[in-house]
Amino acid sequence: MLHGHRPVAFRPPSGYRRPTVLDLSTAPEAATPPLRMADFDFALPERLIAQAPARPRDSARLLVVPPAGPFEDRTVRDLPALLAPGDLLVVNDTRVIPARLRGRRGAAHVELLLNRAEGGGIWHALVRNARRLRPGDQVDIEGTAGCSARVVEHLGEGAVRLDFGPDPAALADALERAGEVPLPPYINRPGGPRPEDAADYQTIFARVPGAVAAPTASLHFTEALLAALEARGVQRATVTLHVGAGTFLPVRTEDPRAHRLHSEWGEVTEEAAARIAAARRAGGRIVAVGTTALRLLETATAETGVVQPFRGLTDLYILPGHRFRTADLLLTNFHLPRSTLFMLACAFAGTARMRAAYAHAVERDYRFYSYGDATLLHRSDAP
Repeated sequence: MLHGHRPVAFRPPSGYRRPTVLDLSTAPEAATPPLRMADFDFALPERLIAQAPARPRDSARLLVVPPAGPFEDRTVRDLPALLAPGDLLVVNDTRVIPARLRGRRGAAHVELLLNRAEGGGIWHALVRNARRLRPGDQVDIEGTAGCSARVVEHLGEGAVRLDFGPDPAALADALERAGEVPLPPYINRPGGPRPEDAADYQTIFARVPGAVAAPTASLHFTEALLAALEARGVQRATVTLHVGAGTFLPVRTEDPRAHRLHSEWGEVTEEAAARIAAARRAGGRIVAVGTTALRLLETATAETGVVQPFRGLTDLYILPGHRFRTADLLLTNFHLPRSTLFMLACAFAGTARMRAAYAHAVERDYRFYSYGDATLLHRSDAP
């Protein structure tokens, strides 16, 4: 059993809808010159890949990246001094579920990674050995008292649609009994996740279950840091984006524009939209805590630049050339080379600036990826 988890019914919230998928051919980045994956590659020594978080969490290092001039080497607990009264943090309150399951179809073993609830017991999932599954097959979940799923549809590229039945509590119990925290592959756990990973890979804001990956920028926050930010006059708004398994998928094309993201479910409530609008009117800066919060804000923003209430799916893919309409600052971790997350950071702060920042971080032994250190990026109009 994973410590710290209680059985919860995992389903899309009421009002779930599937909006029209964003047409990236008309996005601002479509007009920019061709991009190459080589633009987003860099060398990273394996020793800099963090295998456990900093303790306490807010002792992690923080690299401040202004639009120009020298970088600043700080720590996350310096964040209140780097922000101003009236600034607004936008955080993601998604909660990671123990979404990795092992099952059998007859004598064949399969590994499932539940990716997104689609309502009525249906889940989009990524499956190792998916070629062994056909529509109508039954997959029995190991380590449970009779939990099984029926294969509804084979979607290709390792993805299937599974029907776990109409009782969400039964699936929640199965996940509690047999599920594993779906740690990223670069966190070395030969024997599976450690007991402490169930807490370490969960943010202080985690409230709404449904993610298969943590919004890792939020892993650095502690109660003490939140109290210091509040005393500084920094405000906070909460949104939800259930981070999917697609965050781990590599970009396999040399033209980044040919890649597509899996859809993820998100919500910006009326209250959150109102808080963002009020902070903007008062002259405060919007600080997106993590790429997930930023992608959701950009999805929910009207052409006028005003963040609107939103509830549904987004597959917004942000590349250099994108014109940001929401955040002024982005708090985010150090990302993998050639990844969509590093591309988003380059879009926000400028590709040349980010390559220089990462070279600085490597030279000074910053810790990378989910359990690693953080950056505070100022938005730049540079390509």
